[in-house]
Amino acid sequence: MQDHLNIFVRSIFVENMIFAYFLGMCSFLAISKNVKTAIGLGIAVIFVLIVTVPVNYLLENYVLKPGALSWLGSAFEEVDISFLSFILFIAVVASIVQLLEMIIERFLPALYNSLGIFLPLIAVNCAILGASLFMQQKDFPNVGVAMSYGLGSGIGWLLAIAGMAAIREKLKYSDIPKPLRGLGIAFIITALMGIGFMSFSGIKI
Repeated sequence: MQDHLNIFVRSIFVENMIFAYFLGMCSFLAISKNVKTAIGLGIAVIFVLIVTVPVNYLLENYVLKPGALSWLGSAFEEVDISFLSFILFIAVVASIVQLLEMIIERFLPALYNSLGIFLPLIAVNCAILGASLFMQQKDFPNVGVAMSYGLGSGIGWLLAIAGMAAIREKLKYSDIPKPLRGLGIAFIITALMGIGFMSFSGIKI
């Protein structure tokens, strides 16, 4: 339980995909103009991460790793197909995103229209693939910890984009110098939020 909580909290605050690794910046900057839309995309990212990270964990440990196929018999003990990691991870991500896109289009057409091209682009969002690659690097002890990491990473990304959207909505009423309007001030705010999130680096659970 301690491992789950530690990974969960660290993935939200200390190892935030946006402010620690700057992954997923494209959709983060493009969609963070409206809080409602930003939260919709953030929830979609949480769903994709909470499914893809555990599935990719199972693939990594029971199919891809050297000797992972030993459960098929002694003849497979030396088999190593880890070179397929990228292809299979991306295939899993793309499949889940396609399913999510169909669900949102069917039940939430307004959100689907507001997200536009950025909904299918979740499939190539660096934060999504990055979570699976970090999972592979961290070598989690079980699928439950991997799921906690996926959930925490998604919530961290949601907090980042929702916070940014809230600030940018307020900035509409601010007197910003012309050269800094738009992406200029967005980059400055992102940097300041990143510095703010660095204060969480001392968290120990």
